[in-house]
Amino acid sequence: MSKTIDIKESVYARNEKQAMELNKMLSNKGIFCVNVLGAPGVGKTSSLLQILKTLGSPAAVIEGDIESDIDTQKLKSLGFPAVQINTGGACHLDAPVVADAFADLSFSEGFLFIENIGNLVCPVQYLLGEHIKLLICAATDGSDKPYKYPAAFEKADIILLNKCDLLDYIKFDMEFFISGINKLNPNAPVFMVSADTGAGFDEVVEWLKNRAHTV
Repeated sequence: MSKTIDIKESVYARNEKQAMELNKMLSNKGIFCVNVLGAPGVGKTSSLLQILKTLGSPAAVIEGDIESDIDTQKLKSLGFPAVQINTGGACHLDAPVVADAFADLSFSEGFLFIENIGNLVCPVQYLLGEHIKLLICAATDGSDKPYKYPAAFEKADIILLNKCDLLDYIKFDMEFFISGINKLNPNAPVFMVSADTGAGFDEVVEWLKNRAHTV
């Protein structure tokens, strides 16, 4: 009589091991790593540019896209060290490809931002070696996102509501939006920002700097 033993290993095991090693290495170098999440069109890159301009500290970017290097070239033209990852169709970054990309950066201390693929589902499941997750939403996308994509809001350490300069012109239920976040993640601060005008980013940068000092 034969017996079958089914041995299952988490599909995330290799990724999590690499992420932990990368996180330890970055911490030892004095690099604070931020995993930037958000759906397509919410203004991840434009918000990141406002953060970089306000930061006043050394910073580099790993830019994730399915195709193209448009955002990386923009960052480089403004003087920020940046390296591109193209997934060729994959909906998320993972720790091994981020580790390889970091090896291509000449960067030794400061802030490292990883702009993940535009998606509120898959990227949330993969650790990249980050110290925190920064989630960007857009007022123009509606106030129901915490209810439709709870995992992204549950795992976020800080949440930005971008395009707040348009709130007077669109229908957005702020109470509904904040209530949804508070039910999922009451400890995550929510900042109202506009990547177009720069409003709100001084407070975001102050929070990031304070959080970096705790690592």
